[in-house]
Order: sequence, then C-alpha cells, then structure tokens
Amino acid sequence: MQRGPLTPDHTIHAKPFGAVFKNDLLAGLAHFSSQYQSYFDSHSADHHQRLDRMPRYGAWLGKGMLYLAANNKRLQIIADISRHTIAAIQQGEALGGWTALPRQDLFDVEYWELEQAKLKSAAASPELEGKIALVTGAASGIGAACVAALAARGAVVVALDSSFPAADAAMDGAALALQCDITDDGAIASALLELVRLFGGLDLLVSNAGSFPASATIAEMDDARWQQSLDINLSAHMKLLRACAPYLSQGFDPAVVFVGSKNVPAPGPGAAAYSVAKAGLAQLARIAALEWGSEGIRVNTVHPNAVYDTAIWTDEVLASRAAHHGVSVAEYKRSNVLGTELQAADVAETVAALLGAQFDKTTGAQIPVDGGNDRVI
Repeated sequence: MQRGPLTPDHTIHAKPFGAVFKNDLLAGLAHFSSQYQSYFDSHSADHHQRLDRMPRYGAWLGKGMLYLAANNKRLQIIADISRHTIAAIQQGEALGGWTALPRQDLFDVEYWELEQAKLKSAAASPELEGKIALVTGAASGIGAACVAALAARGAVVVALDSSFPAADAAMDGAALALQCDITDDGAIASALLELVRLFGGLDLLVSNAGSFPASATIAEMDDARWQQSLDINLSAHMKLLRACAPYLSQGFDPAVVFVGSKNVPAPGPGAAAYSVAKAGLAQLARIAALEWGSEGIRVNTVHPNAVYDTAIWTDEVLASRAAHHGVSVAEYKRSNVLGTELQAADVAETVAALLGAQFDKTTGAQIPVDGGNDRVI
C-alpha cells in the first residue's frame, strides 16, 4: 500500500501512498505523518503549500483496511480507489511485476498548480464535517428533518428507524439508513457496531424516536397502553443512551439532543401516558448532563409543539381541531404567541444548532420550539 497509486490522478484523492497500522493506531498515524512530511520536503519548491498529513487509507495488519475522509462521499471514493488498486497490483504481480511512477512524478500531479489554487481559494468546511451523527425515529417527521439538517452541515448521519419505506433512496447518499427497534438492546448494539465498523465512532446523538398513544383519561387507562408509552418514549431512550455512552466518551466535541414535548411543562388531559414518559425523558436528559459533563459530553433537550407536517397531524385531525376552536385551519396552525406555523425543519434547525459550536458552553438546557405557548410561558 506504500509503493504508489494505480494511476497518478489517484494521488489527488488518496495521496501517493497509504499508512500501515499495527496494534497502536495513533503510532501508525504519527509514522505516516512523518513519512508524508519527508516526501513533501524532498520534492517541493518554495511556492508549494503542503496539504494535510493524514492518510486516506491504510492496512491494519491482521484486521483489514481503514479508510479516512471528512465525509461519506469522499470515504466511498477512497474505498473504491483502494479496492481497485489492490486488485490491480495483485494481478500485475502475478503477470510479472508492478511498479508505480517515481515519487517526484506523483508529487507533481498531487501538487499541480490548479490543485494548489483550489486549496488557496477553498471555502471553509461545513460546520459538522467529520462528525458522525446518529438519529433515531429518522424515517419521517422531525427525525427525517434532523437527518437532512445534519447532513447539510457536513455530518455523516446514521439514521435508525423501525421501518424505512424508502430506505437509502430517501437519504440521497447523505446517510446510512438502518432498521432498528430501539426498545431492543440487541438491535441497538448491532446498529452501533455497524456504525463503528463503517465510520469509526460516534460524536452526535439525536434521541428522537417516539409515539403518541391514543387519548385516554387516567380512569380509562389500560396497562398495555401505559406500558407501551413508557417503553417507547422513555425506556428506549435510556437503553440507547446507555449503549452510546462508551462511544460518545471517545467522540470529538460529543453532544446529545433529546426531542421532548410541550407536554413536559404544560401537559393536557387525556395524555397521561405520553406526558409522564416525556417528563421522565426530560429528567433523564438532565441527569445525563450532570453525569457526563466531566467527559465533555453536552446533553440538551428541545420541546416541540404543534409541528403540523408530522404524521399525527392528518388533514382530518387538523380540520376537526380547527372546527372545535371555531377557526380556519390556517388560523389554527398559527395559534401561538408569535403567530407562526411550526414545521419539522424548524425543530431540526434548533437541534442542529445545539449540536454545533455556537452552543458548546450549554448543557442541561430545555428549549421550547413552539412559536410561544402561553401555558409554557
């Protein structure tokens, strides 16, 4: 892997040689960094601006290949180049031998003037580029909007849901969609192992999955409905948080956002199963913030309300609620203090902001995303 690329153009994507990792991955990175600096010093002129010294791929002896990139698209390019190169070298050696171009020629391609011009004029990287994010309840509504918002900021997103009708096609390559029942410890562990196998770790978590049970007063409540809400809206989040703990503790600027509900500060009649579970979730988030602050893991919560482009707000439900209040559907959607209509993307923007650098000094916060609710205020 250190002899050279299959074609000179590959140096632009994968550098002129790869790394070799033994048991100590950091030692392997340090050795590659030193090798690359020597390569640059040997072939550069005064006008050259050195590229980064990180490898793009490496052989982990006895285990397999490692690929390194800032985003999923680049990762797939590097993996593809590496696989083709390995096969071509093996075939070349079997046919009599294989030799790469001299290092100076490879350097001239990697550092040709147009590539240097791109480097000097390049815009700043997206805010979350290089981060690995996990989003639950990601097939629709707020979860799907969070996937889109994080991917737009450069994160690699692993999207979990119990069902993905459109699967990867809906993600447009920005995320890996995995089917996962987050009430199942084994399913969570399998999903996290796949995440780490593919992307190396976990930095950001959006714990969003939930369900809104049918309305029932306490006097009407049956045990199954009560328990199902607790299992999905509370216990599943604890299971996920517990499973993610060892990965987040090794993440880069790790952060967690829980998606709660307006029902935490302002519950309503007939929603005991949902409101109690979400209140427990808010307490779980606060305790996690206290326990994990020493490890630099931030934990915050958003409390949405009346997000009308989610599954529970069908046209029929909206028309019924608007008629009950004697207003039009448009007026009903804007019946908050700011007189604005909430959408899943609005919640996702707040979630993404809480995961980013502008809130790197904030943990344990409870943020309403509701256009202003008079009962909450």
